Amino acid sequence: MKTTVTLGLLAAALLLSACAEKAQTAATKKLDTKPWEGAQPGYTAAGWKAGDQASWEEQMKTRSQGQNEYTRAPAKP
Repeated sequence: MKTTVTLGLLAAALLLSACAEKAQTAATKKLDTKPWEGAQPGYTAAGWKAGDQASWEEQMKTRSQGQNEYTRAPAKP
């Protein structure tokens, strides 16, 4: 009887521990390369030169301006 209760409690503890929430740490994954050095050719925009930081920053500026609704939308007359 004692072993049955002990095994039942052990099984319940195992089942409940499997449902535990994973730790939510604020750590980020460290990149091995700088953002402007490691792009794959399929994801690069025209006019971007691989390995050139200034060119990369200009492309990021252009992309962010393309998402700005004030610069995208034509002015109302």
